[in-house]
Amino acid sequence: MVSSLLMHRHSVCQDGESEYNHLAQKGATMKALTTIGLDVAKHTFQVVGCDERGHEVRRKVLRRGQVRAYFANLPACVVGLEACASAHFWARALQQLGHEVRLLPPQHVKAYVRGNKTDSHDARAIAEAVRRPDMRFVVVKTPAQQDVQALYRLRAARVAERTALCNQVRGLLAEYGIVLAQGVGTVRRRLPELVEAGSTELSEFLRMLLRECAEQLRELDTHIAGYTRVLEAHARRHEAVQRLQTVPGFGPVVASVFHAFVGTGQAFRRGRDVAAALGLVPKQHSSGGKTVLLGISKRGDRYLRSLLVHGARAVLRRAAHRDDRLSRWVTRLQATRGTNKATVALANKLARIGWAVVRGETQYRVA
Repeated sequence: MVSSLLMHRHSVCQDGESEYNHLAQKGATMKALTTIGLDVAKHTFQVVGCDERGHEVRRKVLRRGQVRAYFANLPACVVGLEACASAHFWARALQQLGHEVRLLPPQHVKAYVRGNKTDSHDARAIAEAVRRPDMRFVVVKTPAQQDVQALYRLRAARVAERTALCNQVRGLLAEYGIVLAQGVGTVRRRLPELVEAGSTELSEFLRMLLRECAEQLRELDTHIAGYTRVLEAHARRHEAVQRLQTVPGFGPVVASVFHAFVGTGQAFRRGRDVAAALGLVPKQHSSGGKTVLLGISKRGDRYLRSLLVHGARAVLRRAAHRDDRLSRWVTRLQATRGTNKATVALANKLARIGWAVVRGETQYRVA
């Protein structure tokens, strides 16, 4: 009886010591955890934690509903995420829990992936890439910036649908020997005439289909006009967007989209970084001390880049009749390098000027 009691006491002491060691080890691991790579997804999230030397000390799979509670129980650390879908939402959520969140461009994380493509390998690559001292990060967008982003993306989608509809109508009519000139305005003007004209050789069935196309075109025009009015109202409410409209080529739409992309401008050290982020700088293929510059890289926001190029094209058309320094510069460039290169170069310069206006909280002054 006495021996059994002693054995029981010894067992209890061992269990207590084992539990104490487990808690101590867990506390040491929590204390050593400094960097986390988080691979986000729709339902399953992969977590890889590293210490200050980059050694992996934790690996865990979380469901979507477990993410907040898990990170709320962790000490403040650096959390790296790829700048992909829902990344800005999770970045703001983790920042509220006291963590330092850094968003990485996916193309910069790819170089650190070892082995095959798995979620754990991606999370480990993020944890390794976020520690690099020369890594460039994406600024976390505010909800207001994402609201404007959602607005102009919806508008861009409707514009693309309208362009596709007009091209389809022109292609269908070409099969019947009716060739329309390019442009939405031409289709908008000629389509009702062709539907209602009685002298054409179009069948009644095709007329019915074209009436539906005309109705779709009117609906798309209504949606685009509505989105444009909202963007213009947003431009009138924000002082920074109004200052951007003093830059040549910046209307309400371009200024609103540019401000949603740049924010306060603190994320960029200089104007060239903005142009590079938008893909308006030459792509290099240099080796052996020989510098080879190719066409523009076309990285970053394609929609904003196209808006800047269209704005530059409008400025270039009026530059020959103006005598300011910007107009003289782009006119000389057009004469030596051609219209297309001058347009892209001007778009690059307009992006730099726009960043300077936002960062310096000033207006563009004609020189």
